[in-house]
Amino acid sequence: MFENLQEKLQRAFKSLRGQARLTEENIDEALREIRLALLEADVNFKVVKQLIDQIRAKAVGQEVLTALSPGEQVIKIVRDELVDLLGKDTARMKFASQPPTVVLMAGLQGSGKTTTSGKLANWFKVGGHRPLLVSVDVYRPAAREQLKVVAQAVKSHIYEGTVGEANTATVERLVKEARREAVVSGCDVLIVDTAGRLHIDDQLMDEMQSLKKLLNPSEILFVADAMTGQDAVRSAEEFHKKLSLTGVILTKMDGDARGGAALSIRQVTGQPIKFIGVGEKYDALEPFHPDRIVSRILGMGDILSLIERAEQQIDKKKAQEMATRALTGDGFSLEDFRDQLRQVKKMGSMKSLMGMLPSIGPFSGLQKAADNVDEGQINRVEAIINSMTTHERNHHEVINGSRRKRIARGSGTSVQEVNNLLRQYVQMKKMFKQMGKPSFARRLAGMKLPGM
Repeated sequence: MFENLQEKLQRAFKSLRGQARLTEENIDEALREIRLALLEADVNFKVVKQLIDQIRAKAVGQEVLTALSPGEQVIKIVRDELVDLLGKDTARMKFASQPPTVVLMAGLQGSGKTTTSGKLANWFKVGGHRPLLVSVDVYRPAAREQLKVVAQAVKSHIYEGTVGEANTATVERLVKEARREAVVSGCDVLIVDTAGRLHIDDQLMDEMQSLKKLLNPSEILFVADAMTGQDAVRSAEEFHKKLSLTGVILTKMDGDARGGAALSIRQVTGQPIKFIGVGEKYDALEPFHPDRIVSRILGMGDILSLIERAEQQIDKKKAQEMATRALTGDGFSLEDFRDQLRQVKKMGSMKSLMGMLPSIGPFSGLQKAADNVDEGQINRVEAIINSMTTHERNHHEVINGSRRKRIARGSGTSVQEVNNLLRQYVQMKKMFKQMGKPSFARRLAGMKLPGM
């Protein structure tokens, strides 16, 4: 996400950082680079023009040109303008004063609307709500069946109802019954997955307007495929004109999306991006934090999101127990090592986790290494440890040549991979033992850090 844009912006900023004093010519040259980077990222050209004009107006001010570090001043201006473009504050979901809160999902066919409805139901469940899903796509039986499968996967309630003729009257009957079911069953959120089309047509819009009038939804969320770039922006604009959207959900942001849709859609519609889909799993839906996204675009990382993900997925008690054992040196077993790998896997792919680290400064090497991460290696390591007996996992020294061959066969790996894992484990165990010694703590306390 935003990798190409990030790389091009860093090149533009590099020239600014190297200047002891900035002139209008320096700034114009950097702004040309920034404009090209944004246009290549498929940002709407009107949005780019407005953004560049605003940055130039502030960057050529006397305060910036005479600043001690003018390059950093300009980068701060770019950051502030991008945050402003994306909406400053994180948009919150609106809830009805009288349950159920109705969320109407809108979007074209293929945007990921049905899967996103399930992800949203899962997000509400995690937040302590009881969502009810209903599909009113009476024109495609497969769509209703898909939502049923999704609801089972996220363990959410679903109202199926019966479908007669495929028309708007049937759609209206279904949503009335679903709302009644939500009240009876104690569900406080009703998520309505509507019919999609390959393109916007009058029948689709008329039906959506009818649903809006009937349900008076608290939220009308447009689901857009970030991979489609400006097509998603144009579709969102059309839906907003007819329905007055309250927010947008961008899907497939973990793919090769250039980021243009995210930077354009709010400015064009005037409505906030509320969520982004960052993976195929049903928990891969994140609230959209403009300031954090801009930090990623500018290569500053997103440490807050990384911490939040760790807090959600990692068992603190287990982690603390493992850390205590590890620092004694003798207690860190291969079983502990496997458990830690499983905890990390819950947080997402290594590439996505490393993508949250800054791409500048001491972390720049890790960002580049993220492209070469072999996600399958973690699975192979886990398979090797799983092929060991409990005794072997707790006493690695008993693993001789014949045992290594057996472990390699059982895990579908080579003896060399088993040897590499054991060697790395022994090194890690020694390192933890050193860290646990009082002498290490004293040396650490006595170290003088740069600038101190």
